[in-house]
Order: sequence, then structure tokens, then C-alpha cells
Amino acid sequence: MRKSGPPKGLIAYLVLELLEERPRYGYEILKEITDISGGHWEPSYGSVYPILYKFEEKGWAERIEREDEPDRKYFELTDAGREELEERRDRGAAKAREFGDIILGFFHVYATFATDDRFEIPDREGEWQFDETFSAWIVEQVARHHERYFDTEFERLEETPTEFYDRHGVDDEE
Repeated sequence: MRKSGPPKGLIAYLVLELLEERPRYGYEILKEITDISGGHWEPSYGSVYPILYKFEEKGWAERIEREDEPDRKYFELTDAGREELEERRDRGAAKAREFGDIILGFFHVYATFATDDRFEIPDREGEWQFDETFSAWIVEQVARHHERYFDTEFERLEETPTEFYDRHGVDDEE
């Protein structure tokens, strides 16, 4: 179970991956992460730039000058940065459960706001609502994204969580 926010180290990992692709500057990295999230998440400037400076300090990235944009601070991955990226890729593979917990956790809160009488959140005309219609829209979007990214038609799974974990050899007590 997650305590809060995105998995620890996610932004730093994304920065390393994006720098491996090509030299970039902070705002460009921030916008690329926003694009990767489908526009649903934008890390703050206060998280991206300190990471770049930390990487520079550790020798994982270095600033480069570009004649066509002399006022921008571009960063390029170093060999040490590539080694760090390989280690983080391996550690990142273990974070799939955290991602799933975050997605499911926030959806549970959304659905609870829609259905639990303890919460009296008013409907606002012309805005998103905490109700069955908008909940169904979220689920539909997740299914559509699944189909798009995995190039397959989404099929409902009838297994209980315990049955699913057992079939995949996953410990459901993590």
C-alpha cells in the first residue's frame, strides 16, 4: 500500500530516460513527462530542476552549450549516468505494484465520494461529477488506453484478486 504520491524516484528515472534519448533542458523534460501522462500529471519545476542539478553534481549528466540557444541550460547524459539508468531500470521493474496501488487507490476514493453518504460533494453544472456516469467514463478511458497501448481488445477478467495473484505467482500481502 502506498502512503502518498507517485512512486519514489519516478521523476528522476524519467529524467534519466529522457536524457538518454537526447540532450534536453528542464522545461522540455517537464513537458515531455506531462505528455507521457496523457496530460494528467505535471511535475513541478521544483522537482525537475533540482534533479538535473543533482545529476550534474553526481556526474550523471553534464551541461552543454548550444550555439542556437545560448540562454538555455541543456543537460546531456554521461557514461556514469547511463550506468545509473541501467540500475534504476532494474529497480524500477519492482515498482509495478506501487503503480497499480496508486491507480486503484485513487479510483476507490473517487468512487467513494460518489457513493458514500458520509461525503456530501455538490454537483456543479457543466463540470466533472463524482457519480456513476463519470466513474464509467474513467473506466472506459482506462480500457481504451489499454487497447491502444497493447494493440488488443480489452476483455473483462472474471478472476478475484486472490485468483489473479495466485495465477501469476504474486504475493497479495505485499
